[in-house]
Amino acid sequence: MGKLILLRHGESEWNTLGKWTGLTDVGLTKKGEEEAKKAGESLKNISLDNGFCSVLKRAKDTLSITLETAGIKDLPVEYDAALNERDYGIYTGKDKWRVKEEVGDERFLAIRRGYDTEIPEGENLKQVCERVHPYFKSRILPIIKSGGNVLVSAHGNSLRALIKLVENVADENAHTIEMKTGEIIVYEIDENGKLVSKEMLNANENAGKQ
Repeated sequence: MGKLILLRHGESEWNTLGKWTGLTDVGLTKKGEEEAKKAGESLKNISLDNGFCSVLKRAKDTLSITLETAGIKDLPVEYDAALNERDYGIYTGKDKWRVKEEVGDERFLAIRRGYDTEIPEGENLKQVCERVHPYFKSRILPIIKSGGNVLVSAHGNSLRALIKLVENVADENAHTIEMKTGEIIVYEIDENGKLVSKEMLNANENAGKQ
């Protein structure tokens, strides 16, 4: 059996400001760097064969710090925009909690977590799944099915799309999927691509509203 290890990037400069970041290429905060180091500590006893990462700085820096802390050198890593964060369109850069006050709880939840809510000039989770799932099936899953261990460093929504696929979460329940900054999920997957086990590492109970 192989392992699929999902890592959400550490706290970013816009996470701490409560802004919808999307494709804006911001860096990590000091706290985010510490979260990445903690993730590296959690992965010290897990061997890795391949890495995959979005092309955005916060995911790339998290991966670099995590691997350095874990003492993992020369890991083959593929960077691809298919793993990028969701494009929030007209909401990019806006304060989430101010938007919530303006539009109300129901509309805010639809914008933030709705599976197929239309996002002007941006993406909803359904559209994120439409780019993440084919990439996972063609580039990542074959390695895992052959017994390899793969680390994916990405974002709240691209990882939500992967979790939805791996755990077979229904569309109407996709809004319940959550990973906080710096957290790790380790899946064991058999040679047929079937999920065998799930373990959460580096639980981030102190993370704020992200």
